[in-house]
Amino acid sequence: MLESEVEEVGINAVLSKLNDVMYTYVLIILLVAVGVYFTIRTRGVQLRLLKDGIRSLLEKSTETKEGEKSVSSFQALMISTASRVGTGNIAGIATAIAAGGPGAVFWMWLMAVIGGASAFVESTLAQIYKVRQDGQFRGGPSYYMEKALGKRWLGILFSILLIICFAYGFNGLQAFNMSSALEYYIPNYSETRIPMILGIVLAAATALVIWGGVHRIGFITSVIVPIMAMIYILIGIFTMITHITELPHVFAVIMENAFDFKAMAGGFAGSAVVIGIKRGLFSNEAGMGSAPNASASADVEHPVKQGLVQVISVFIDTLLICSSTAMMLLVSGVQGVSGELDGIPFVQAAISANVGTWGIHFITFSIFAFAFSSLVGNYYYAESNILFIKNSKKLLFVFRLTCIVAIFLGAQADFSLIWNIADITMGFMAIVNIVSIFLLGKIAFRALENYEEQKKQGKSPTFRGEDIGVSDTVWK
Repeated sequence: MLESEVEEVGINAVLSKLNDVMYTYVLIILLVAVGVYFTIRTRGVQLRLLKDGIRSLLEKSTETKEGEKSVSSFQALMISTASRVGTGNIAGIATAIAAGGPGAVFWMWLMAVIGGASAFVESTLAQIYKVRQDGQFRGGPSYYMEKALGKRWLGILFSILLIICFAYGFNGLQAFNMSSALEYYIPNYSETRIPMILGIVLAAATALVIWGGVHRIGFITSVIVPIMAMIYILIGIFTMITHITELPHVFAVIMENAFDFKAMAGGFAGSAVVIGIKRGLFSNEAGMGSAPNASASADVEHPVKQGLVQVISVFIDTLLICSSTAMMLLVSGVQGVSGELDGIPFVQAAISANVGTWGIHFITFSIFAFAFSSLVGNYYYAESNILFIKNSKKLLFVFRLTCIVAIFLGAQADFSLIWNIADITMGFMAIVNIVSIFLLGKIAFRALENYEEQKKQGKSPTFRGEDIGVSDTVWK
């Protein structure tokens, strides 16, 4: 083994250990505790006001003073969903089932329902503390850490973590998963020059989009994501209908494996609980602090409206798309084995068993469509945080170049190393954001009370910062 390969194995072993400790002993407690607390304090807002979120989603965008179209709730939802609905919904579910068993799916479902309340709080806060830059709204956790907590240093720390996670970790991972989808077609794929060529193509295509600004990103994601998500869900429904007699057994296996305490005692870090929560967080991002960056870009009349819209994104991601993947895998009879038949190859083998070889080609196309929309959605998050640190055109230009390089290298990366980097940076991000939204939750609760009071009076809710005792905001 070459010296560089030995070093990489050593680094990966350290990252794996840190990964296990973070998710087993820190994040599980934080995510569940804060999600349950927000659910209780908002009286289950993620389910109770779901209809209001759907109505808000259908509201049209307005024009800015400069005559440009503002970003609508729907476009903001699609930017955040573009980031959520990526290869995590396909490769991530396959990895979870292969490593943690079918029970991991239950814990992903549970995290989506509980996490909906956290998604509501963080996105509502992002709307309250957003700013206007160059005619566009921007915001996110860094902004409410600075404005509401008065800790700019914490906002900068969060921004750095998000940039590493999304621009380099997640986008490298999306590029890797697109690359691995081609293994089925090309013998000895990793030994060819195809990964490098694909990396060049992906980097060039992403560059064309990100130099076009937020409106182009919003347009791309609002077209690609709904179409591909709907087709993917229909394939999942078709698979479930054609295997309907097997579904009771599949649900029984999921529930039995979810509460396999013997397996948990043997190794909690690798259990369905930990892996389900880890992959669930990677997939729906509730409480992680990523979606608020998109939420802040929307032009709405009340912050709560966008908070409710972002709950829908969590549900679309996990309860619809992730469930579609899980059902396709579990009714196929194909066994996933962590490290052997894992990620995209596992999904391709399963869908081939379900609907024939044409399904493999569909999965390949889905991976490319979902992953590319994620590349641009992830980039938008990172750009907002670069601008928070310093609004400099030179810095932004250099940052964009590094993003392109990360995508190029990601197409040729090592599977376990890139997952570990993404998981760890995501974990640190989530810890910083969860603590912050817990401290600021009362502001979101007051905004929710203000929204519901106006609804009771028969008004169409509008918002002013002074109504809930906040200042230094764009809400006059």
